Amino acid sequence: MLWTIVQLVVSLVAILGAAVLFTNAVEILGERLNLGGGAVGSVLAAVGTALPETMIPLVAIVSSLISGSSGTNQISIGAIIGAPFLLMTLGMFVVGVSAWGFRRRRETGTEISVHKEVTRRDLGYFLPFFFVAGAAGFLPLPFLVKVGLVAVLLGAYAYYVWRTIKGSGEGEVDSPDNLLLWPSEWGVPPTWAALAQLVVPVVIMAAGAHCFVQSVEHIWQTIGVPAGFIALILAPLATELPEKFNSVYWLRDNKDPIAVGNISGATVFQSTVPVSLGLLFTPWTLDLLAGLAVGLALVAGSALFLMVRSQKALRGTWLVGGGLLYAAFVAAAIATILVQ
Repeated sequence: MLWTIVQLVVSLVAILGAAVLFTNAVEILGERLNLGGGAVGSVLAAVGTALPETMIPLVAIVSSLISGSSGTNQISIGAIIGAPFLLMTLGMFVVGVSAWGFRRRRETGTEISVHKEVTRRDLGYFLPFFFVAGAAGFLPLPFLVKVGLVAVLLGAYAYYVWRTIKGSGEGEVDSPDNLLLWPSEWGVPPTWAALAQLVVPVVIMAAGAHCFVQSVEHIWQTIGVPAGFIALILAPLATELPEKFNSVYWLRDNKDPIAVGNISGATVFQSTVPVSLGLLFTPWTLDLLAGLAVGLALVAGSALFLMVRSQKALRGTWLVGGGLLYAAFVAAAIATILVQ
């Protein structure tokens, strides 16, 4: 059991380390392609930070197709649902607490200056997509209907990417000065080096995700904690939240649009591409716990949408409520396990 826990921790560290390299490379390539801040922040950087979490259900799906294990299906669904739930609750909580904590050094105090049009657009995609994903998990839909939903979700995300790139002058994002695996004393890194740093981390993340799935399955079989619960809580917490702590530094430096836009852009990706994988390659049957996560994510996202739509300034203290929703979910999840 101890070795399993060590393997779990090592796999998560490998996934996160590879994600740092991937995101660094993708931002530099975005700058080389002359993409504006909106495209780099809401699409490239958002996908880069979402990739570690997406690797876990992807590898679990492949494992399930090979072995037929129900546990890997639970891991897939839990990880897919857990990522946007965490971003809309605990992710926004981090933003709110950071704005409040740095209020004395920030130019706007607890007020968060976001590009309201960009944030409204992101949430305007996320909310209906994730609602459809949740509803599909409770309805006995024929496979052809699921295929149709996948076509709609992927088509809508492609349209979102096109709109974002077309309006990529919206917002701003700081591109890194150097490629992490290319020492600055070597001069400007060539494009092939950036591409190599883009590809290698994906391989590392895939290997790390494979070890993570194996560890979760072993824990599930040994102590009886549902695999879906572990994936729903642990996977997003370990892979998404550390990267969202970048928002702490961005808010400290008055880069509010990047802090909020990176999270809202990631939710659009998480509610379309991973959900499509789940619809196609898993039973996509949600239990009450997963349904609760979907519902709370929609509540948090709707509240943020109304805040951004309002003419009033967005206050960091308003976002702290996301943490309360997350705490309520964890309490409900633990109570469910104790009752079983």
